[in-house]
Amino acid sequence: MAVLPQAHSTFSPRTRQSAPRTFRPVLPLAVGALLAAPILAFWLLGLRIAFTGSACPPGIYRATALRPRDTLARGQLVLACLPETLSRFALERGYLARGAGCGDDIEPVGKRIGALAGDTVALAPDYVAVNSRRLPNSASRTRDSRGREVPHVSFGTHAVKAGEVWLFGEADPRSWDSRYFGPVPTSTVRAELKPVITW
Repeated sequence: MAVLPQAHSTFSPRTRQSAPRTFRPVLPLAVGALLAAPILAFWLLGLRIAFTGSACPPGIYRATALRPRDTLARGQLVLACLPETLSRFALERGYLARGAGCGDDIEPVGKRIGALAGDTVALAPDYVAVNSRRLPNSASRTRDSRGREVPHVSFGTHAVKAGEVWLFGEADPRSWDSRYFGPVPTSTVRAELKPVITW
C-alpha cells in the first residue's frame, strides 16, 4: 500500500505547527464595504432620506445646491442652515441632529418656502396666513411632544423683508418651523430637494 511521504501530507503535525497563523480580514472588510457603499452613493449623488413628513412625504430626495443667482419660489422644498443660536437650541431639544451640510455640524432643516420678500405673514394662535391665505396645520403649539414650552414668534402681522424667507412644514401640525423661529436669511437656503421615491 502506497503511503505519501510525510513532507507532502497537508495534515501532518509538522505542517500544522509550521503554518503561520494569519488573520484574514476578508469578511469584516467585505461587510464594511457593503455598509459603506450605499452611504458613499448617497453622498456622491446628493441624496437624503426624509423620515418625517412635516414638509414632504417620507422618502428619498435629491439635494441640488442653489447658486446665489437662483430664484427662490413659494412652495419650493429646500434645505436651510439655521442661524447658530437656533440650530443649537434645536439640537439641545432634539428637533435637529448632528449632521453634515452646515458649518456648525448640525443638520439643515428641510422645509417649504412659505413667504418671500414683499409677502405678509399673519400669525395667530390657531393659524398662520401668508397674504391672507391660511396655511394648513399651522396652529402654534405652546408645548412640544415632551411637554416643554416652545417659544414662538410674536402674534400679529409681519412684513417679509428683502433677503428673508419664512419656512413652513404644512403637512404636520407638529412641525418646528418659522411660526416658532421666524424668518431666516435667504443666504441660509443651501439646496432644493426633489423627490426620487416617496412612500
